[in-house]
Parts: sequence; structure tokens; C-alpha cells
Amino acid sequence: MKRTFQLTILAAAAFAQDHTTWRDYGGAADSAQFSALKQITRANVNQLEIAWTYATGDDRKYAFNPLVADGLIYVLAKNNSIVALDAASGKEVWTHSPDAPTTIITSRGLNYWESKDRRDRRLLFCANHSLRAIDARTGTAIASFGVNGRVDLKEGLGRVAKEITLVQSTTPGRVFEDLLILGSATNQGYGSAPGDLRAFDVRTGKVAWTFHTIPHPGEFGYETWPADAWKTVGGANVWGEMSVDEKRGIVYAPTASAKYNFYGADRKGADLFADCLLALDARTGKRLWHFQMVHHDIWDYDDATAPKLLTVRHEGKMVDAVAQVSKQGFVWVFDRVTGNPLWPIEERPVPKTEMPNEQTWPTQPFPTKPPPFARQKFTADDLSPYLTAAERAKFRDQILSARNEGLFTPPGVRPTIQMPGNNGGANWGGAAIDPTKGRLYVVSKDLPAMLKLEADAAGRDRYTSGFGFMLAESGLSAIKPPWSTLTSYDLNAGTIEWQIPLGDVPELAAKGIRNTGSHYPKVGPVVTAGGLIFTGTRDREVRVLDADTGKLVWEKQVDAALEGMPAVYEAGGRQFVVFCASAQVGLIPATQGKVSGSYVAFALKK
Repeated sequence: MKRTFQLTILAAAAFAQDHTTWRDYGGAADSAQFSALKQITRANVNQLEIAWTYATGDDRKYAFNPLVADGLIYVLAKNNSIVALDAASGKEVWTHSPDAPTTIITSRGLNYWESKDRRDRRLLFCANHSLRAIDARTGTAIASFGVNGRVDLKEGLGRVAKEITLVQSTTPGRVFEDLLILGSATNQGYGSAPGDLRAFDVRTGKVAWTFHTIPHPGEFGYETWPADAWKTVGGANVWGEMSVDEKRGIVYAPTASAKYNFYGADRKGADLFADCLLALDARTGKRLWHFQMVHHDIWDYDDATAPKLLTVRHEGKMVDAVAQVSKQGFVWVFDRVTGNPLWPIEERPVPKTEMPNEQTWPTQPFPTKPPPFARQKFTADDLSPYLTAAERAKFRDQILSARNEGLFTPPGVRPTIQMPGNNGGANWGGAAIDPTKGRLYVVSKDLPAMLKLEADAAGRDRYTSGFGFMLAESGLSAIKPPWSTLTSYDLNAGTIEWQIPLGDVPELAAKGIRNTGSHYPKVGPVVTAGGLIFTGTRDREVRVLDADTGKLVWEKQVDAALEGMPAVYEAGGRQFVVFCASAQVGLIPATQGKVSGSYVAFALKK
């Protein structure tokens, strides 16, 4: 018997009201990737048609989640310009062009804010390491924001600003009341910026609060690092997605690894707050609770997917929970208020490092429930049947000669196997929930990697990593399919309801080989109250699945591969689902030519 549940009528009505628009990245502040709109159902989904398209007007790749407010849909197009379109027709209304062709705008989404009287409506975004604001109705820059319309994100981090090479994240942050809570994307090497979480006043651009993810003297967690590590060590940043419980005023932020990613001799200790799920007071930045999912990370196991806020029935009681999915294939589920795990988490012994001066942590946490959604080991028995004989022999030799002791095999000068890989498991945009039923849906990829540390050329106590994904010359993964999956969880019970391969590889599908899962899935799923999941893959297919079973109920091929996540909204009495189709198709996208992309809107036939 299915152990799902329905929220009370009043709670369900309140939740539906909060999820009928798409004014936030991922649909709402809670990152549900859920729409309460239900005009499109299992019964009529086969009547979907392309309602409008908007060409990006260039050959750039976009992976963007549009926002919708006041009859306008905001997209990124035309050489990194912000473009406002009529949400019902797709016709261009205005364009905010960048300063120069080299200007890089937050590429995955924007932030929308409006004053209580709605006289002031703004889009907030980052461009060239500065925070900016424009009028959401006209696209005009707001000069009173910051200094001449800009806030320098490199300032105020406790480092020399001109020496910071990277701070701007590709994800947009979260608006709460009159604050924009923003993470950062530090570089991956030594000397990167610290990953401070900051809140900015949406009107003035002034910093309202800062949370030091690498603690300063006197702050909680300082003793988990070497003395004064905050002055030299970087990372522990939130480059991915955050979520906000607006009722309680809590922001949930998953942090990345400390830097350097694969060797931590200069940061001995557990390294709080790297690789943590942080729960902070959204108004003050005060830490409420945290859980560290990887101690002293030397695997680049940061969590980029937004924490998912939902209510579940647990041990006979209704519990407001937060679920975090990971690169390792884990699902962590906590009480949203206390931080207590819903199911036991065990600290288990893990292999020791062979590297000089490195001190790996002796144990790592493993959730006992729910079960993982990704494969967590890769042996010679798991090699793909689509490899040539020469490739099979090569990979077999590599696997048998490598150190291969599970998820937490420490990198060394001897090659080590990593599975599902530091670019595997779940990533940004990769999960959605149906909060009315306690369900979680996760898109995941299995992409084994081979790590190997190399000594610093200057003879310092530093190592860098020569690593690569284990791919055949054709671009196919060395592991047998499925290479990507969509998994449905019942988080009331902590169990998997179903799991399916997600997508195809065009080169194999042309030979009649289907259901392998696509390579490099980068389209986040969106769930609707109509009982449907909307998603897409690099094989150019928009797919609609039955949310109860995972069964394919409708698909449509578009002109380019899909990236980002769709937006679901209502305009002119019609429910629309808009996808960004602007990526390369096939096995190794980075080696292919440029494409002409577009935004494609689907709706029921009139």
C-alpha cells in the first residue's frame, strides 16, 4: 500500500496559492520546482502544442530559468542581454543590453523583488562581479543602487579585492523580504576567495549581514581549521542553490568544499562550514543549526542542488522537513526547525590517505534512509557493453591498477576511482518535490572519474589534480548504462517509489538502442498539480512523465538540446511551460560547434 498522504484542505489551499506564479528561480523561494497550476493534465497532455518561440538571436549556449511577473517573462538572450517578453505571445517588449560583449550576467536565473505598494519592482542580478538592479517594467538601470547602480562583490571579503579572480556565482541567490541573500563561486584552486554568505539591501545595495563560512576568531567552528585559516583558505561557498522558509524566516544553504578541492594539508581539521547544510536566520545571518555532510572534503563533494522544503508524515506525526540531495547519490532529510535527522545517520570508518602531510578525517556520515539514487562503486564488472575491445581492455587495466575503495577513497599520486564522480550524482536544478504528497524527484548522472595528484612544480607542500572522466573516444561513459536517471522518493516512508533512465543518446538511439539515459543531463524537473513532470535532455526531447509512475505520457523534439529548468505560469487563461533550448546535442558537447537557440513555450491547443 502506498504510504503517501494529502495535506489538510486549508494547508493545501495555502500552498497552492504560493505556487501559482513563477517569480522566483525554481518557481518559489522554497525551490520546490512545483506548480499548483493544473490546466494541463494526464487526460489532455497529448493536446500540447508550441504556443510561441523566441530565438536567442545569437549562437551562445544558455541554461536559463525564466521568471514571470505582471504579464512579462524575463529571459537571457541576444549576447547576454536581459529580455522581457509578453508572457502570452512571446513578443519582445524591452531589452537590457550588457555594457560590452564580454559582460557575463548571472547565467541560470534572476531575482525579482517588489515593494509592498508595488511602486518599486526590480530585477537583481550579477554581472562582471558586481551586483546590479534594473526596473522590472522598463529594463532601465537603477542608479541609486550601490554606487552608480553597482555593488562590487569583491569588496568586504577580508582579502585584497584586486587579487580576487572569481566571486560571481551562476545562480541568482534568494530574495527574502527586502534582502537579497547571495552566495558566490570561488575558484577551484589555492588562494581562492572565502565563501562568505551575504545579504544585501535590495533598495540600496548595502550589506545587511555576513556569515563567515570559514569562521573568524571567536566564531563557532573556528577550531575546526588551522589558526587564521580564514585569512588564506578559500571556498566553503554556496555556488549552487538556496531555499527560504518564508514563514519562519530561515534560509537553507548547502556549502561547497574548501579549496584546494583535492588536497587539504593547509586546512587540517573537519573544516566547518564546508560541505554543510546551513540553516540561518534570514534576517540576521545567525546560525540556527548545521549538518556537515563531508568532513575535510578532498573529493569536491559539494552539494549544489537546492534544499527542498516539504511536509511529511514521520512516525505518526506531521513534520516540516528539509531534504538535501548530493553528488554522492545520498538523500539527507532533517527536521526543518531543529536540524535533527528523520532517520539515523551513521559515522563510518573510511580509508586513510597515502599523501604526505595530509590528514583525512577517520569517519564520514552515511544516511541509513532513504536509499541512494546513484551507483556508488565502479568495478571492471561494470564496464559498458558499448565499448570497443581495445577500450574495454584499457579501462579494465586502469580500474584494476587504481585505488578503488568506495566513495571516500582519498586522492593520491596513485590513480583513484571516484563514483558517481565529482560531476556526478545530483547537481544544480536537479530535484523537485510535490509537497502535497511528500514526494521528491531527483535527476542524477553516473559519471565515473579518475583522480591523480601531481606535486607542485615550485616544490611547495601543494598538490594539484590531473583528473578526467572515464570516457571512451566516442564520448560514451565507461560504465554501463543507465547514465542518467530520474528517481521518485516517498519521503514519508524514506523509500524509492520508482526509478527510470532519463533520455537517450542520439548516436545510440539512431541504432535502435534506447533507454540508456542521456549524457550530461542539465534540465531540472518541474512537477505540477496536474500529476505531471516536465523535463528534457540533450537529445532535444521535451518529456512529460506521469508523476505517480514515471511513465512517459508525451514528448516533443525541439531544434536544440535543453538546459536549465522550465518555467510554468498562466497568462491569458492558458497554462504555459517554457523551456530553454540552446545547447549542443550529443556525447561531448564541448567539442561541438555553436547552435542557434530559442525559448519554446508549450500550451494546450486553443
